Amino acid sequence: MSQSIAHPPGRLVDAGAHRLWVETEGEGPPVLLLAGLGPAGSHTVFHPYFTDLADDHRVIYVDLYGRGRSDHPADLREITFAGDVADVAALVGRLGLGPVNVYGFSYGGLLGQALALDHPDLVRRLVVANSLHSPRMWQLNHANINREIANQLPEVWERIEALHAEAVPSTDPRLAELFGQAARLVRFHNPDNAARLTTEPGARNLELYPLFVGADVDFVIGGQVAAIPDFRPRLAGIAAPVMVLAGRYDRALYPRLQREFVRADPRIELHVLERSGSFSHVEEPETVFALVRKFLA
Repeated sequence: MSQSIAHPPGRLVDAGAHRLWVETEGEGPPVLLLAGLGPAGSHTVFHPYFTDLADDHRVIYVDLYGRGRSDHPADLREITFAGDVADVAALVGRLGLGPVNVYGFSYGGLLGQALALDHPDLVRRLVVANSLHSPRMWQLNHANINREIANQLPEVWERIEALHAEAVPSTDPRLAELFGQAARLVRFHNPDNAARLTTEPGARNLELYPLFVGADVDFVIGGQVAAIPDFRPRLAGIAAPVMVLAGRYDRALYPRLQREFVRADPRIELHVLERSGSFSHVEEPETVFALVRKFLA
């Protein structure tokens, strides 16, 4: 459902290879927000919640290349994970931010880890929110979602199985609609909170999604996602402090998988939010921003 969203002032910024849409709100230490909703979402997922953080921080919203209001390529296959990392690094330099605090949500958390490892001079502190560390975790995320649907919504799962048996890929509109019916259950602590997730036309690049993650991603990941590094062996090499935020009721990126961050690097600060699913900043904004303020201080 489209909604009317109040955007702060924004502009296209030449980040070297591409022009990216950037909005800025508030004054204080800069916090760069990297969005998710898979790899296809725009920064809209952060509105209006991060206006709270703008009371004492300079909040910087960005749309990645080919998403939201940024420039789009003629061929969406040009968009890669490595390209996204390079664009963000160039953007930080172009904006003259110096070491910046990074809040990476979902796919943005993967970008944040790569940025902190490959460009350590650009990251002051890193928050990895409702995110993941590897293609393996992405695959397990879908496997658990499917178990939840099969157990809690068997009537929906039977229809999914029937279509998939006919070789219909999961990003086909018929199957995507069925998986969408289950999103409120598997992605939120309170399914009614799904209505609090803001969107608008163009907030998600639906054509990019199957190209980037694979046409049958709900069963087998593919595309660019399968080539993303497993960051666990390198997490101890991140110089910047790292905080991981997870939702207790996230049936996708569930807490047992989130604990693997800490097993890979015991320095990482992990917080499991007790009334959240996949969107902690939507379901528990006050708790999220209290944790973020304490961590960034």
